[in-house]
Amino acid sequence: MTEKTTGVRRRGRRPGGADTREALVSAAREVFIEQGYDGATVRAIAGRAGVDAAMVNHWFGGKEGLFAEAVLKLPFNPQDIVEILVAAPADRVGDTIVRTFLGQWDASGGGVFTALMRSVTSHDEAAAMLRDFFLKFIFKQVIGKFSPDHHDLRATLIATQIVGLGMVRYVARFEPLASAGIDTLAAAIAPTLQRYINGTIT
Repeated sequence: MTEKTTGVRRRGRRPGGADTREALVSAAREVFIEQGYDGATVRAIAGRAGVDAAMVNHWFGGKEGLFAEAVLKLPFNPQDIVEILVAAPADRVGDTIVRTFLGQWDASGGGVFTALMRSVTSHDEAAAMLRDFFLKFIFKQVIGKFSPDHHDLRATLIATQIVGLGMVRYVARFEPLASAGIDTLAAAIAPTLQRYINGTIT
């Protein structure tokens, strides 16, 4: 009796179609979040996705290509963030930065940020992506509009606050910050960011 006549679907690995690709991306994101780039293996990712490990090479050329697709692919367009920030009143940019980033990260559970931070110390591409994302794509553009001087230093100082905030909230999960409301964190952090943007720093 065949599978078709019994109506029973055989158990086993997924076929090598587009659904396999999506399953690998989803599984890879979970494994990279849990174990970082070095700790994640192709076999573990493929096993979680229910596919043959050869599908990683077929679709992505290896673990690095899968990492780029699953982790470095941001859940939002950096230019959209820039447009929000540069449209803010000059005296409210710090507050807008905190609320925008926390709003985006909280909406995704902080997962993409967590995977990126856990991998950044051991994978050069993750470190480069982190620098480009915060400095080149976002903060230097904001600083270029609002800041009177020391543009590179100011952008880097802002990055220390936002990257540190993400690390403590989503990776290390220090309480009470990890569960604090956005209003509370904006009130505490925004004044420091505002000084970095257009206050005296030297």
